[in-house]
Amino acid sequence: MTAIAVQAQWLLTRRRRTRSFFEMFIRSLIILCVAIAIVLSSIAVCDGHWLFAKGKLFGLWHFCTVGNNSALKCATDLALANIRGINAGMTFARSLVSFAVVVAIFGLELLMVSQVCEDVNSRRKWSMGSILVLLSFLLSFTGVLSFLFLLRDHITLRGFTLTYWCEFISAFLFFLNGISGLHLNNITFPWNRMRKN
Repeated sequence: MTAIAVQAQWLLTRRRRTRSFFEMFIRSLIILCVAIAIVLSSIAVCDGHWLFAKGKLFGLWHFCTVGNNSALKCATDLALANIRGINAGMTFARSLVSFAVVVAIFGLELLMVSQVCEDVNSRRKWSMGSILVLLSFLLSFTGVLSFLFLLRDHITLRGFTLTYWCEFISAFLFFLNGISGLHLNNITFPWNRMRKN
């Protein structure tokens, strides 16, 4: 009798669950939004010019000043900005936001694989992908906060560049989609309940 029960439970867990159109739509939307967030964050990191204030352009990689002929003079030596600890601070900030993109790419890959290869481990892959997306939010948000802390004396709302807002929006999308992915996974995968039965 025990062998029959084990075999029946195995067949129950191996059975592919049919998904509704709404669930598939939400999962596809989460994957699409994570991909958009990765693109936005990549643009923000590669460009890196996030704040324009008092004729100076502060970035993750360069410090620029506006000359008399409105031409930008940029240098990779951030110490020219005369801000205490800017070299170490910017290295920390750009490392965090760059690593956030890498972590988000791995998270996106797990989310996509969980949908393409549906098996017993799909739930774990989706959960792990959502957790990685949340981790990328923490890294990205910490990088943005460290940038703001370094340049707190130069910050004006109108001084933020478009690439800064790209990073801000991508961090928000990482958070929203990571939380949504975990919540969706909990309400749509009954594997734990099936195993308990």
